[in-house]
Amino acid sequence: MQASDNISPIVITGGAQRLGLAVARSLRAQQHSVVITYRRERPLLAQLRSEGIDTIRADFDDENGPELLAAELARRYHSLRALIHNASQWIPESDTEEYPRVLDRMLRVHVRAPYLLNLACGELLRGYGERHGYADIIHMSDYVAATGSSKHIAYAASKAALDNMTLSFASKYAPLVKVNSIAPALLMFNPEDDEAYRQKARNKSLLGIVPGEDEGVNAICYLLQSRYLTGKTIALDGGRHLARAS
Repeated sequence: MQASDNISPIVITGGAQRLGLAVARSLRAQQHSVVITYRRERPLLAQLRSEGIDTIRADFDDENGPELLAAELARRYHSLRALIHNASQWIPESDTEEYPRVLDRMLRVHVRAPYLLNLACGELLRGYGERHGYADIIHMSDYVAATGSSKHIAYAASKAALDNMTLSFASKYAPLVKVNSIAPALLMFNPEDDEAYRQKARNKSLLGIVPGEDEGVNAICYLLQSRYLTGKTIALDGGRHLARAS
């Protein structure tokens, strides 16, 4: 595919499942050009391509993964509307992996990949910002970045680093590129989650619900539409921090 002058997509890393998938389909339904990255080919990807969503394979466990993705985006597009860092891995400290390996994997996916992609795609984002007034980088963080987690120490630390990069890149790329972060608590259940777990999860927040994927989709749409918000982390937690205090 040759670079296109008139297409400036929203790029969503890890957009083939859960929240990333919901965001991709919602934005495409709003007539945005959308590109998602994925690690493994699966039947769903053919369906997404038929819906008009572009796909690029990218593995951030691979040391060269971010650079290869940035090069492919530059080959296909002359500018980017937004870059949404949604790719994530969730590995606890356990006996299944050595601790250094857990930490390395969390930092590669949640810190190294966004850092390198933000730098490599800066001109593509600025190019859109120069023509339209603003472009966006959105980091998908996590509630535990602010609280820590005894069972997911490396994961929580890597998400906290991602939140901090929000501040640095907001300063670096202003005023043409807005850079913000979203830090959700649990937004949706897995099909295998039993009712006891679900009720326990609901009880952790003041609002007493697990709201579903639309809450994350709405937050991303708000950031894309805002003209006056940068360098901020939006917490989607139902008042969970106050429930802990009480």
